[in-house]
Amino acid sequence: MLEITIPETELFDGVENFIYAKGQTLRLEHSLVSLSKWESKWHKPFLSKKKTREESIDYVRCMTLTQNVDPSVYKAITPAILREVNAYIDAPMTATTVRNTKKGGANREVVTAEIIYYWMIFHNIPFECQKWHLNRLLTLINVCNAKGQKPQKIPRSEQFAQNRILNAANKKKWNTRG
Repeated sequence: MLEITIPETELFDGVENFIYAKGQTLRLEHSLVSLSKWESKWHKPFLSKKKTREESIDYVRCMTLTQNVDPSVYKAITPAILREVNAYIDAPMTATTVRNTKKGGANREVVTAEIIYYWMIFHNIPFECQKWHLNRLLTLINVCNAKGQKPQKIPRSEQFAQNRILNAANKKKWNTRG
């Protein structure tokens, strides 16, 4: 969870009115729930698209756990606060790393909230995890994928090379001729 403090600010609406934004501390969580709320409003995948300032600030709204927030508070979000939020969104939130063992190009699947829910169902991950930091949930899904795979077969050419090395070492060790 991230806590950010929005300072008291007076903003000009660009026409003729000044808006007073009362300062407030917001508790935020970058989770599958937040992602789902954002995608249901904007109708596009959050994880694969660059966002406008308006979309980024709206994602902060979707991440907000604090109750009864005055909507004008979101208008007072500064670029520095957005950088802090983005650093939190990008943080891995786990010590686990999963090595990518797939060969070939990157998977070009567009990942949306529903795809992540599918992965959760596929791996029997409980729905309470939808409230975890999203990167931690995605790491768990990657671990499930990695652990669920059958061990990769060694290509024949590599297997023959390993056998030759083993045979040569054994011949030397036992002082025998092949």
